Order: sequence, then structure tokens, then C-alpha cells
Amino acid sequence: MIAHFDIDAFYASVAQRDDASLRGVPLAVAGSSRRAVVLTASYEARPFGVRSAMPLYRARELCPQLVVVPPNFTRYRELSSAVFEIFSRHATAVEGLSLDEAFVAFACDDLETAVAYAQDVRAWVRGEVGLTVSAGVAAQKMVAKIASEAAKPDGLSAVPPGTEAEYLAPMPVGRLWGIGPKTQARLALENIATVRELAELSDEDAFRLFGRGGKSVRELARGNDTRIVESDRETRSVSAEETFEFDLRMGSDLDAALRELAEDVARRLSAHALRGTTIGIKVRRSDRTTLVRQTTVAVPTDSAKTIYAAALRCLERAELSQSAVRLLGVRVASITEEPLRQISFFTDDPSDAPRTL
Repeated sequence: MIAHFDIDAFYASVAQRDDASLRGVPLAVAGSSRRAVVLTASYEARPFGVRSAMPLYRARELCPQLVVVPPNFTRYRELSSAVFEIFSRHATAVEGLSLDEAFVAFACDDLETAVAYAQDVRAWVRGEVGLTVSAGVAAQKMVAKIASEAAKPDGLSAVPPGTEAEYLAPMPVGRLWGIGPKTQARLALENIATVRELAELSDEDAFRLFGRGGKSVRELARGNDTRIVESDRETRSVSAEETFEFDLRMGSDLDAALRELAEDVARRLSAHALRGTTIGIKVRRSDRTTLVRQTTVAVPTDSAKTIYAAALRCLERAELSQSAVRLLGVRVASITEEPLRQISFFTDDPSDAPRTL
């Protein structure tokens, strides 16, 4: 049996947990720049139409009494770690999807025991961490996730094995993994609006609509999801980016932003005992075009100084002297947990110099 756990309105709930004056009031977590967007809205703000990814100015229009607090990622990681420790207590495997969301495989094969486990987890998180968690329990990952979404906030929903197809059938096709707005619009032209109608596709129509993956999509619609919960998924990259309040050009302001992003990535790598050899940047110009540049270093690193120096080389290669920058990002990839060898980034040995890709 599998459970999908999702901490309710995580960023906003952390703020309300740590500051009693914020409880019960419409709250949004967002930055302070002119282009800031809502990262999370509390459940008190949602009746006003405030939602995640909404521009902050629009959220204030919808809810003039909205209280806005800045994000605190250090705190989020701390509390996420405490919650994931609880997730692991009954688990045979824990697959984290984000700081606030995970699949958990339980050491049981009956729904009643799995539901009891999930209820224990929810109670422990509330009692020990002070946050609420919604849960979905099923024999399949996708169904468990859909069930947890239906249980929000602070609830639990369970789907008995063998009833998956019946459970999914009346739902809109957008509830399935991989069916986004564009695909929904395309399916609407085929008069396919529900999961049941998708499940009834012939082999030929499934291929025509989805290509080689058509049969897999149809099987999901029929409640057949064979994917397992995968523990210790490999971290592929660590990145940070910032959209600027005002477009920047090459100079001290852009350099300072690059240094801050490098330091943020370095802190996160160090906190998880990770290092990487591929260092890159992402730049979005004022005309909305995006470019990326990357380089490699011979020795895996979590050093802010090293990451900044390599990222600066990439930025110089981007030739932005005539361009204004709207967004800047720094990324470290080719992640490893191997012990660090004591070789300097600025070694005189040519074999250890950065290699540009």
C-alpha cells in the first residue's frame, strides 16, 4: 500500500506556526519585488481568489487585507526534515517530491492497516512539528496523489484496491498525470472530457492522440499504475534564480546578484553534503529570450567562491554588454556525495582547470 502525504499550504503554515498573530488571517508568502508572485496562500486567503503563482499585485487587489510575509527557506528545510523523519517511521520506502510532499510505501498489503499508519503519521506531524498533513492511501501512486488532493485541507482519503478505475472514471481528464491544459483542449476537440472516455480509447486512437505513450496514458486512466515508490532519488542539480524588480545590465548590480545566487546554491549543497562539477547560469533578457551557459570543474565543489568564479566566466561568455537582464540563475549539476579531494579550483595544474562546454 502507498500513501501520498502533502503538508497543507506549507510555506504559509510555517509562518502561522511560528507567529501566532498570523493565524486565522489571509496570508501570502511572497517576495518584495515589483514582479513578485505568491508562493503560497493560506486557506484564509483562498476564498478571495488568492492562489499560488499569482502576481502579488493581483492578490492584493483581490484581498486588500492580505498579510504578506517573505519566504524563509532555511526554516522550510528544517521543518521538512522533521516531517520526513516521521514519514519514514512505518515506511519501507520514502520518495520525496518536494520539501512538503512525498510518497510513502507501507509494510502492509491491506487498506485498513495502511490507513491506520497514515493516521498515525498525520497525528505525529501535528503533535511534534505543529503542521497539518493531508493524505491519500491507495495501492497505486497516481491514485494516492489524487486522493490526497481530494482530502485537502487536513484530511485523509482512501481508495480500496480494485476500485481505482471506478474512482477515476467520472473525473476530468486533467486530474491524470501528464494531462495539462493544452492536452485537455486537444482532447476536448475529440469530445473526451472525462477519465472514463480516455480509458475507452482504442489502441489506434490512443496512438493517434498520444503517440507511443498512448497506451500508458490509457492504462493510467483505467487505474493501472505499476510505478513503485523509489527511495533516495538522486539529486540531479541544485539551482537558484531571481527575477529582478528592474532589468539589470552588466556591472556591479548584476555581479552582486550573481554572487548572492552562488552563495545560496553553495549553502544548499553544503547542507545536504553534496558537491557538483557542472556549473552554469541561466539568463533571461528583457526581450524574454533565454540563454544558458555552463562550464565544468575537475573537482566536485560546494564552495561559494568556486561556484561564483565559474558562473562569472559563464556570464562573461554570454556577451550581455548590450542587453538588459530580467532574470538570472545559477545551477550546479553532476552532483556527487563522494569525499572531497584537496585540490584548489585555481590550481596551476592545467588538467584541473575549468573546462568550458
